Amino acid sequence: QVQLVESGGGMVQAGGSLRLSCAASGRTDSIYALGWFRQAPGKEREFVAAIITWSGTDTQTANSVKGRFAISRDDSKNTVHLQMNNLKPEDTAVYYCAASGVASWPPVSWEYGYWGQGTRVTVSS
Repeated sequence: QVQLVESGGGMVQAGGSLRLSCAASGRTDSIYALGWFRQAPGKEREFVAAIITWSGTDTQTANSVKGRFAISRDDSKNTVHLQMNNLKPEDTAVYYCAASGVASWPPVSWEYGYWGQGTRVTVSS
């Protein structure tokens, strides 16, 4: 089993920045990739970014946030971060961390078998 705990959400004005963190525990050696998803009110969950954890530095970022969001990892702390810059009101959502144990890159959505509880991000105009 893998446990994921997100932190770093909050309220910010448009143009501001936030840094989300996701701490993984448990069978972290079984994780192949970590990703961030978000779900806005009344909308379906959507992919934001992912990073491979097995080896290398491959990342994947959604077009909607490319150039503004960056994903990184801290192997010593089993933590992945999502740096969000130039935030827009449409970035308002609950952000979820997810882990994939499938040796496939990039992971498809159903390969993410572990999910955190989410952290809320609100961007005001």
